[in-house]
Amino acid sequence: MTKLPDYEVYALRYAHLPRTRGQNFIEYDPHDGPMPMDYFVWVIRGDDRLWLVDTGFGEAAARARGRELLRCPIESLSVLGIRAEEVENVVLTHLHYDHAGNLPKLPNAHFHLQEREIHYATGRFMRQPFLRHAYDPDDVCEVVRRVYADRVHFHLGDADLAPGLSVIRVGGHTDGLQAVRVHTARGWVVLTSDASHYYANMNERSPFPIVFNLGDMLEGYARLRSLADSDDHLVPGHDPLVRELYPFHGDPHDDCVALHLPPRTGG
Repeated sequence: MTKLPDYEVYALRYAHLPRTRGQNFIEYDPHDGPMPMDYFVWVIRGDDRLWLVDTGFGEAAARARGRELLRCPIESLSVLGIRAEEVENVVLTHLHYDHAGNLPKLPNAHFHLQEREIHYATGRFMRQPFLRHAYDPDDVCEVVRRVYADRVHFHLGDADLAPGLSVIRVGGHTDGLQAVRVHTARGWVVLTSDASHYYANMNERSPFPIVFNLGDMLEGYARLRSLADSDDHLVPGHDPLVRELYPFHGDPHDDCVALHLPPRTGG
């Protein structure tokens, strides 16, 4: 059997938002209190390959939506010695504003997206204010421009991108949400993206309130668990605990943590 590559995986925090617990669960929680949100992009590298997972948002979106932008997520790649021009492959887990901005900053990138996501983001459901609120039409148009430039690779469900690296269509949060499964020295790690914003969404089976298909979201928890080597191999999309559990890469002020290394405690 061919040995799979052991990739390095990094989470880079680029923005922050104060929130309360009651805002982060679809079910009412009487034990409300502070439960802030972090915003990340992720880098996967190894075996002479480099992948960026999601592209974050910029200053205009931060101002419009009242988010604290800590740094440009694309410029933050320099912490890992990566220049934007070097990024040739990007997984867009979905097209919400905080996952699919900054595309012009990546001049040589090709983008991997679920076909159901582009249909959803440009189709009839976007007539509903609740469902379209988290999309930025300018970001969606940037993706469409790259379709016409032959720089978008569409996937119909689960797909292998490289040995030891795949996308998993989950849905739920959006119709075309995809997670990323990656092989590391500590085993199979799953980047859930917004299939589970926080550890507690999955652990308590109580989804984040922005949801297109509740059934898909709930069933996605079990699916992603089955694809990770343990719960300690699941990495949620927005939980500040990620920075507490995983070791920093370099200066802690750079907000880059190594997900291919074991967490200090369980999630």
